[in-house]
Amino acid sequence: MDAAFEHCERLVREGDKDRFLADLFAPAQRRPLLFALHAFNLEIARVPGLVREPLAGEMRLQWWRDALAGGGQSEAGAGPVAGALRRTILSAGLDAAPLVGLIDARSFDLYREPMKTFADYETYARRTSSSLIEAAARILGFAGADIETAAAHAGIAVATANLLRAVPHHAARGQLFIPAECLDRHGASASAVLAGKTSPELLAALAEMHGLARVHLAQARAALARTPAGAGPAFLTVPLVEPYLKTMERADYDPFRTPADLPQWRRQWIMWRAARRPRHLTGA
Repeated sequence: MDAAFEHCERLVREGDKDRFLADLFAPAQRRPLLFALHAFNLEIARVPGLVREPLAGEMRLQWWRDALAGGGQSEAGAGPVAGALRRTILSAGLDAAPLVGLIDARSFDLYREPMKTFADYETYARRTSSSLIEAAARILGFAGADIETAAAHAGIAVATANLLRAVPHHAARGQLFIPAECLDRHGASASAVLAGKTSPELLAALAEMHGLARVHLAQARAALARTPAGAGPAFLTVPLVEPYLKTMERADYDPFRTPADLPQWRRQWIMWRAARRPRHLTGA
């Protein structure tokens, strides 16, 4: 593995432990490509936290669009993640369009606009999470209708669990990913949520979001039962959704005071078990 891919591996190991562990279950020759993909995702996701003004963030995202398009190759080549990602796209025959779509979707993170509808939310989750899972499956050599279906639903389930766990973090930044139509339906106040206040109305809205995650989790599991076992490493964050939801569905759960997390040893155990026994991936 050359320096660029080693750099990607370090980034993912330090910044996205779950995907790093999932990548370790992939065949050795595919791991560097997965590290490059997931390092790219980290770099994009971190942009809002690195800038004070949306315009500066848009400029960073545009640089990545140009790198994926092949423009400014000398500049892109100076960055190890961009260089490794370009080589990954060529080596694995990836379509860069979904990755550009991921960048476009992350523009939403730069602003404090509300997520208006469930349709908006699912589109965001598909472009930022489902596309990443499908690209990982393609790096592993798997594609087709069942992979696409599994990735679409898995991405929404994983994104929903993670975004709900991060409600306090997002609220502190003045942003909400819970659709406004969901908050309105339950009479929850967006301003109260942003102020870090828990209410029965908010918990009801969160319960609806948990239900959304469970629907997509069930559909992902059904599709995964029809996919080759070799695609498993691309989906190894899926088994974490159920225990995260159970934590957030406890009667005493308070999104602003109860960390919705799992010990690292438990996450590793869940993923190891799913990797060794595919039935744990499909929920069978």
